[in-house]
Parts: sequence; structure tokens; C-alpha cells
Amino acid sequence: MPGALPDGEPVPSDGSLPFEPRPSSLGVYVHVPFCASRCGYCDFNTYTATELGGGASRDAYADTVLSEIRFAGRIMAAPVETVFVGGGTPTLLSPADLGRILEGIDRTWGLAAGAEITTEANPESVTASSLRELRAVGFNRISLGMQSASPGVLAILERGHTAGRAPRAAAEAREAGFEHVNLDLIYGTPGETAEDFATSLDAVIAAGVDHVSAYSLIVEDGTRIAARMRRGELAYPSDDVAADRYLAAEQALGAAGFEWYEVSNWATSEDARCRHNRLYWTGGDWWGFGPGAHSHVGGVRWWNVKHPSAYAKRLAEGVSPGLAREILNDEDRRVEDVMLRLRLREGLPLTAADPLGAEKALANGLLEAAEFERGRAVLTLQGRLLADAVVRDLLP
Repeated sequence: MPGALPDGEPVPSDGSLPFEPRPSSLGVYVHVPFCASRCGYCDFNTYTATELGGGASRDAYADTVLSEIRFAGRIMAAPVETVFVGGGTPTLLSPADLGRILEGIDRTWGLAAGAEITTEANPESVTASSLRELRAVGFNRISLGMQSASPGVLAILERGHTAGRAPRAAAEAREAGFEHVNLDLIYGTPGETAEDFATSLDAVIAAGVDHVSAYSLIVEDGTRIAARMRRGELAYPSDDVAADRYLAAEQALGAAGFEWYEVSNWATSEDARCRHNRLYWTGGDWWGFGPGAHSHVGGVRWWNVKHPSAYAKRLAEGVSPGLAREILNDEDRRVEDVMLRLRLREGLPLTAADPLGAEKALANGLLEAAEFERGRAVLTLQGRLLADAVVRDLLP
């Protein structure tokens, strides 16, 4: 999970945790840090070939991850219910290498029957043939980074695929036998018109996928798009435009049979919802592999060294790649519960919220009255637009 690293205590060289964890089940995240090129808005822990430097090899990466998986297997055991391979561009690795990583997870912990096994992919990084190979090695869900159907918007975002490639890749994934297919959209890009976004929504719906994620463009310091905005070449995103785009997404996707289950995610059925991401939103247990990957088991959170070379070097020396960790106390967990569970369709118990703040949010039309009577804080449509503000209300 990319993001700023909080302060924390060092992880022991053997990777041991401060207590013996006994989760009933586990999610696994595998970070693949490679990209063919860097998109202008991206600040994830990813690297192009020219940025990698020495000591990191895409060809050797599967073996490096497998060595970390074996390392983790000495520390704890639990059946794996979900696997999510993200990045970067995971499909820059061959289907055979990705399959070997899945086999290593299965050997180490065991993949539960019916496990959800997802890979992210850029549309231009897969073909009908490679999708069939990915399905054959065990992947049953794929998330494709479409972002937009507008060539102009894709150019501003510096995406590498043509406007029609993502829907075609989604169709190829369905034909290859993937049970669930997601398309990602980004809205609020400078220069994007309402018509551009409507075209993107139409394309997603026509593609026949069963899951859609739609995110407002976040401008991160250090990215090329942020530099262009500072120079005045591009306008900064507008909150009002982002709200209009979100309402358009809700209307179009709802009319097409999608239901929101998390503020930025819609699915056509409960089965189509991403089970792995739910672990993040509900404080579940997952182990993250790869440079910069974050993990959370039993209230302990830790994260790996970020650069692929440092990551590979530690594992080659038989040392844990963990950089630091923190133990969440009850208040930490409560705050995170409010921040994350409130984003879900089922919301959170009012007992976790500040009573005065909850009453204020209800009076402002940001929480559903019927759910409030049942003892739950559930966002209205207006509340979804102002979710961060509602969180501040609910935290005393």
C-alpha cells in the first residue's frame, strides 16, 4: 500500500512479531514495482528500467518475492482467502512468474477453496493470449487501469494505452474466463469535460464488467502533473467538478445495475465486490510482499524497505526486508474504524462515533435517518460527497 511511512520501531532481522499471531485467515498483497513508463500523476512506489539502478532485476523478481514468502512462512500460518497482485504493472512479469508466486503462497499457507485471486494490469500490458495464461495459472479477478475513454484526458495523465484498449481488454478477460473484471476510472483531470466523463462511463458499462472503481484525481507533490500545475500549464482540480462527476457516476452506474458498496466502488452483485480490499477497510489481516509493501496482522502494522535493490539485498542476505512497525492501540483502531468503515455501504455502529457529531451529520442530511434509528452511521449520497467532513464530525 503506497503512502508516507509513519514512524515506527525497527523490525527484527528475523522478521519476528512481538507476539505469536494466530489469524483465522489471511489476505496476501504482492507488490510488483515495475512500470514501462511513469504516468504523470503517479507517486506510487514504482520504477522504470532507467530508475532501478543496480541490484534489482525484473527477471529475478519472482524468485526474490518467493524468498520473502518462505521467510514469512516461518513466522505464522493461516489459510489465504484473498491474493491481490498490484503495482506498478504486475503484468510486466510473465504469467508463468506470476503463477510461480501463487504456487509459493499455496505451498506456504494454502489457498482456501474459492479464494479471490486478483491482478492489476495496464490495458496495453495484456493480450488475449496472456489473459488466458493468467487465468490458467489461477487468477480469477482482474482490475484494469482504464482511467478515461478520452484521448485528451489520457494524454494529460500520460497513460500508455489508446482510448479503446481498456474495454477491449475487459472483453478479452471475460472471454479468457475471469470471473470478475474491474475497470478503474479517474475523474476531475484538468481539461476533462462532462461529455468526456459521460463517454467514459458509457464505455465502462458497455464493456460488460461487473465492478467499477472511480476516483477523483489527487495531485501529489513530486509528480509531473503537480509541476505542470505549479507552472500554470494546467488548472488545479475543482472540488465542485469532482462532485458533479461523482454524481454522474452514481446516476449512470446505478441505472446500469451497479450498486455502491464503498464510496469509490460499485459492483453488480455482492460476489463481484472486492473481498481483498474489504480487509483494508475493516481492519482485517494481510501480509504484504515486495518493496514498500505494508502488512497488518493482529493489530501490528509493518512495512518493507522501499527500493527494489535494498529489498533484494536484504533477502539475499537472509534478513527480513521489514523496515519498521507499529502496534495499534485501541484508540488507533477506533479512529481507523471510523475513517474506513464509514466509507462502506453498511457504515459503522453509532457506538463508535461521537454522539454530538453524529447528530450534527444527521441534521445536515449526511447520514441516512433510517439507518441512524437502527444504530448505524451510513452515508447518504450527499454524505459520500463530504465523507472526509463526516469523519471529522464523528471523531470527538
